[in-house]
Amino acid sequence: QVQFVESGGGLVQPGGSLRLSCAASGGTSGLGNMGWYRQAPGKDRELVARISWIEDTYADSVKGRFAISRDFAKSMVYLQMSGLKPEDTAVYYCNQYPPRETFWGRGTQVTVSS
Repeated sequence: QVQFVESGGGLVQPGGSLRLSCAASGGTSGLGNMGWYRQAPGKDRELVARISWIEDTYADSVKGRFAISRDFAKSMVYLQMSGLKPEDTAVYYCNQYPPRETFWGRGTQVTVSS
């Protein structure tokens, strides 16, 4: 059973940066496209960024500020976030793209506030 464990969240001031990490374990050899998602209080979970063999794509709200990357050898996926805004406050998750319901982890909290 694949498991994802997210880390790297925290409290940051507007304009700051964070790097999120996602460690995948258990049968990761078959993982294909991967994505970072987020869920803000009272809102649905949304796709923030995804990575495939060919390209990375981003939600309009984070384009130019966030960058997704992947280390196949370490079974890791990263999300470098810069120029953070209060509206980026959310719990961030990684999962396959499209997501597998049984693979959701606990996420990591990102809070952007002065």
